[in-house]
Amino acid sequence: MLIGCILLALACMGLGFWAWAQRRSLRSAARQLRALEEGQSTARVRLAVPNGAAEALLDEVNRLLELRQADQSAYRQRERALRQQIANVSHDLRTPLTSILGYLQLLDDPGLTEAERREYLSVVEGRAKALQSLITSFYDLSRLEGGEYPLQREQVDLRAQLAGLLASFYSDFTEKGFDMDVELDEALPPVWADPGAVLRVFTNLLRNALDHGEGRMEIRLYQEKGWVVSRFSNETRELTEEDVPHVFDRFFTSDKMRTGRNTGLGLAIVKALADQMGCRTEAALEGGRFRITLYWPAARRLGAG
Repeated sequence: MLIGCILLALACMGLGFWAWAQRRSLRSAARQLRALEEGQSTARVRLAVPNGAAEALLDEVNRLLELRQADQSAYRQRERALRQQIANVSHDLRTPLTSILGYLQLLDDPGLTEAERREYLSVVEGRAKALQSLITSFYDLSRLEGGEYPLQREQVDLRAQLAGLLASFYSDFTEKGFDMDVELDEALPPVWADPGAVLRVFTNLLRNALDHGEGRMEIRLYQEKGWVVSRFSNETRELTEEDVPHVFDRFFTSDKMRTGRNTGLGLAIVKALADQMGCRTEAALEGGRFRITLYWPAARRLGAG
């Protein structure tokens, strides 16, 4: 009887100690959670004393905490990117506006000759059109990224589209001293795309070459297996190897100081439109030549006809 009482007392003491240790361990876990909440710790919450059920609960708590920390990190990254984008937009809008205002002030001079007045008005018109184009690009990219830019896909003759566009741009390239080398294969199959989006993609690629390229400009259009491939290649002294992975990023510009150069929305729009039309887009820099290649799905590849 006495031994039984002693054993029962020891069991009660053991249970009491176990309960005290568990409470102490849970209080420690609560302190760890508060430290995480206050940003004083990034470690996982752990129990000092083993407890299977409580540990399973804490594993789930830790999983939720890790998800929350990942969300907070992503939010901070988006916030930094948004601030940078706002700064870039502000700069790019301010540059033509400042020029317009400056020339408008010059036009107030009563001593201007008629030739000077026409020249200044021409500059103002050019800057206003550039500003209009920039605002349109901001709007279009926003609609593309928000899924609000519907495309009507149909069979498109890339050769006809590109040949006509090159004819309209030919004088621009020759005036800037480009040595044009164009090869557009005949009898190419049509591609499955939106005609307006195709025109926008090719226009942006040609304007990008005009703004940032020089020397020899090569344009190729050919078939490769189930794809129709368009390749634009030009010499450049602006880009580096480190720049290439970012050329399709919104607001990327190779002008690091942004000294009067507008933001790189053109190629971001190219990539967004190409993605929506099922195209694969690649960029490369080799031997001082910047190359952009688009792989367009042939219409018959998708069973169109």
